[in-house]
Amino acid sequence: MEILDRELIDFKDRKFPLKVCFKPIGIIHTPFTSLKGIPIQFSLSNAKGTIEVFPEYITGLKDLSGFSHLYCIYFFDLVKQPVPLQSKPFLMNEKKGVFAIRTPFRPNPIGLSILEILDIKENAITVSNVDILDKTPVLDLKPYTSQFDNVETTKIGWLKDRIMDKKS
Repeated sequence: MEILDRELIDFKDRKFPLKVCFKPIGIIHTPFTSLKGIPIQFSLSNAKGTIEVFPEYITGLKDLSGFSHLYCIYFFDLVKQPVPLQSKPFLMNEKKGVFAIRTPFRPNPIGLSILEILDIKENAITVSNVDILDKTPVLDLKPYTSQFDNVETTKIGWLKDRIMDKKS
């Protein structure tokens, strides 16, 4: 079905949601069973893991094997709410606003990693570049495409001259 032919709520009837709920589509299995030692970003990791997609979503994996990487969107299920809106990131001793850092301690504790697809067998996707705690709920998967998703940045804020190989 074409995207413009999909049934949507009419724009004039649209109401802003006060709460948004998601149902996990799977779980990721990784070597990281505690927060200590997890790479602080996927690009600094060579760890492997397996995304287990729940049975009702297996048909959604059709054609994913044609991509080398995917976005994995997941839920930091161990984060207790509420969280402070400012905290110290790994690379600095000064507090920064939560939306200027990549902490898991966020008002909506959602994570995003770009993972390399190594293999797909039935409902199991073997991936590398993992920076995710074992048994984390997966909310969504999307193909990464460098032609769409690669942006040349001109500013990196407080991170300038601070990026290095760090682990939590």
